[in-house]
Amino acid sequence: MIHVLFVCTGNTCRSPMAEALLQAKGKENIEVLSAGVAAQPGMLASKETIEILKERDISFRHAARPLTKERVEWADIILTMTKNHHEMAVQHFPEAADKIFTMREFAADTENEKGDIKDPIGGTMETYRSTAKEVEQLIEAVLEKLEKEW
Repeated sequence: MIHVLFVCTGNTCRSPMAEALLQAKGKENIEVLSAGVAAQPGMLASKETIEILKERDISFRHAARPLTKERVEWADIILTMTKNHHEMAVQHFPEAADKIFTMREFAADTENEKGDIKDPIGGTMETYRSTAKEVEQLIEAVLEKLEKEW
């Protein structure tokens, strides 16, 4: 079993979106969670995130979770949405540095120098759709890599 943890800022948009999209793939050998480096426990996923998932026929209930030692220890791989999230996670959990990557870095996508997945919060539904498409593409690349190397 591979444990994948997605990390963003508040755990209400990007990381829960990634969690739900990966869960929807139905991979029996992968368990997935998400967390936020500045999450307020219990906050719901943004209404736009829930709507984007509904457009893909994905039902998802979510309450924000902070990035904790227990979640870091649970994870085999931690995929962050931005380089800043990566740096914060490594700073707080240096013992886990070898399993923390930006999502783009892990997927070996070099199109975006910074490797950041832009935060759609406050944006239009089209912004959320664009983020979801980007996350979906990266999840495919992540799955390919996991299947080859894990």
